[in-house]
This record gives sequence, C-alpha cells and structure tokens, in this order.
Amino acid sequence: MELVIKIILSFTFILSTHQIQAQKNHCPPQYCGTNPLPIRFPFTLQGQQQPQNCGGYPGFSFTCSGDIEGRGVPLLTLPYSGNFSVRYINYLMQEIQLYDPDGCLPQKLMALNLTSSPFEAMYMDEFVFLSCPRAAVAGTGLATVDCLGNATSAVVATTSGTLAGSMSMCTTMFKLPIPVSWDDGGGGGGGSGDWLSSDLGGDLRLTWSFPDCKGCEARGGVCGYDRNSTVGGITCYFHHEKGKRGLEVFKIIALSIVIPAILCSICISCFTCIVERRAARNRAATVAPPPPQPPAMVGLDESTIESYKKVVLGESKRLPGPNGVTCPICLVDYCPKDELRCIPECQHCFHSECVDEWLRLNSSCPLCRNSPSHPLEAV
Repeated sequence: MELVIKIILSFTFILSTHQIQAQKNHCPPQYCGTNPLPIRFPFTLQGQQQPQNCGGYPGFSFTCSGDIEGRGVPLLTLPYSGNFSVRYINYLMQEIQLYDPDGCLPQKLMALNLTSSPFEAMYMDEFVFLSCPRAAVAGTGLATVDCLGNATSAVVATTSGTLAGSMSMCTTMFKLPIPVSWDDGGGGGGGSGDWLSSDLGGDLRLTWSFPDCKGCEARGGVCGYDRNSTVGGITCYFHHEKGKRGLEVFKIIALSIVIPAILCSICISCFTCIVERRAARNRAATVAPPPPQPPAMVGLDESTIESYKKVVLGESKRLPGPNGVTCPICLVDYCPKDELRCIPECQHCFHSECVDEWLRLNSSCPLCRNSPSHPLEAV
C-alpha cells in the first residue's frame, strides 16, 4: 500500500504542476495591416500598443510598411544592412524568411553584416562575381544576376573555381561569402555547396538561437516574458482551451494508470495473504507427530474440551500464564479478537481451533505434555 500511496502522490504533483504551467497567454499576436502573418514573441511590431510584459526580445522589432499593392508588410532592419521585408516566420524551427523590398536582394547580400543582430545565416558559400559581356554568356545556360548588370554587361555569380577560371572574357569583380538557402542554386549545384551559377534570387533565410523556444513551441505553447519574474525571465504559456484539453487528456491517462495500479496492488496483497495463510496451515499440518502414547492414552471428549477456558484476545494482546505472541501449533502470530483456549493448571494457550483438534486426539498439553487433573469452567 505504501507503493500505491507514492504513485498517487506523484501523479497528484504532476497534475498540479501541469495546471500551473497551463496558463493563458495574455499577449495576443500582432498583424501588419491585412497581412495574415502573425507577429508574436520574440518579435514585436513597433507602433502598436501591447499589454504590459508583452514586448518583444531585443533585436526582434518590426516596423509596418505598405507594399505596392497597399498591403501591410513587416520590415526588419538589420544593422549596417538596411531593411528587409518579412515573408514568413517559422516559430517552431526559429527561422525567418526575408526578401528585398527594392527587388535586388543580391546587392544587399554583398553588404550583409549580421554581427550586431541576433540572427545568423543558415548556410554560407563563397561566391565569385564575374562581369561578362552579354554576348559571351548568351546561350550558355548560365544564370545571371540581372539587377547588378546593365545593357552591355551581365553579372555571373558562381562558386565553381573552374568556371571562374575558364571565363577569360569576363572580369572578376569580387569574391564574397554569401548566405544562401540549402535548396538555392541555379546551375545544378542542387544544394551540394557547388553552384555552377546562381541568380541569388531566392529569399534570405536566417535563424536565431536565443531566446530558445523550440521546446515550448513543440508542446503547443507560446514563449513570452514571465509575468512573475522581476528580471525579464522567459516562460512557456499555453492557450487556455488547448491547455484545458491537454490537461483533461493528461488526467485520463494518469487515472488509467493509477486505478489499475491500485487494483493490482490490492490483488497482490490478497494473494500474498492467502498464500501465507495456506503456508502456515501446511506448516501446522507437517509438524512432527508427538511421540507414541500408551494405548490407554486417548483424546478428550467435546464436553471436556469445551470446559477449558476460552480467551478473546484484546488490542493489547496480553495473555495469562507463560505464553508468547505466537501459537505454538500453527506458528502464526496472535491478532486482536483471536479466540484462544487455555489448558488448565499449566495455563498454556493456543488458537482454539488448533488446540481443539489436538485435544480430540490427545489428553495432554501439546507444549508441556502435562495432563490437566480437572477442567476449568468455560467463560
């Protein structure tokens, strides 16, 4: 039963802890105009009022700007690198997808500096930029960076040193590490890190490591500032309905484990008690028989046996005479309310059912072998 109590207390503690954590998040997501992209912690949208303790993490602020179609677009300003429009945020993987609102991302990539921001590039590759006559690249299938070229020259970006060395009619502009996506590439690199050429027209994908909310997001929660913390700590919140449903499911699972455990413990306890009882009876049945008695020695009749004193054991389990706490016949400890019978004169006591069986076959005390000279009145 002690094990069952520990299991119940453990599950009660887990349930109470889960209830504490399943707090409602009072920081609603923000939106930039009609843009459906939700903006929430660690990001925040400047210019919109938020409840206390609902601000964003340092370096994660957006401004809201309209695009050419009049829709709101969140803008992220990176130090030394300018403004980038936000296309998508993956809160679970902690990734953000950016593009150039002016339509020439390669130009911004060449000046990208992430040292003063909380973001880092998912993948970097060393690109050689070549300025080539348009006639020289026409029909070659090479991708060109159109926004960096002009009417007479085209710009080719490649990570292939072989290609860069073979383009004798081209001039090397510069070599730079450029952040690219794994699936970016135009000429067959296929994300292997060796682009024949690329127009660098894909989105800029960045990631962040802190604050780390991946575990919270994976459990269906939302990160935010801890309202009970005075030092700006971060905790995990759960939507009220989701937390409630999750708690109900958790209770069902917990009860489905606790109840069978209790029933199993009760069954094991009952089975153990029955086995011990049978073992005690078997031990009593296999006690060595008394030495042979003279033929004249016979057991007592029922009236004589019933005349011997009976004692109902109280809570103190005190017995008259020279008796211990164990029945010498069945070797089982006495318990309160057990019915005992005592042999006259020697005052040795036994379980009544044990000694009655003995006295039907023998007229002497099973412990000291003395025969009582007269019976006592039953009480």
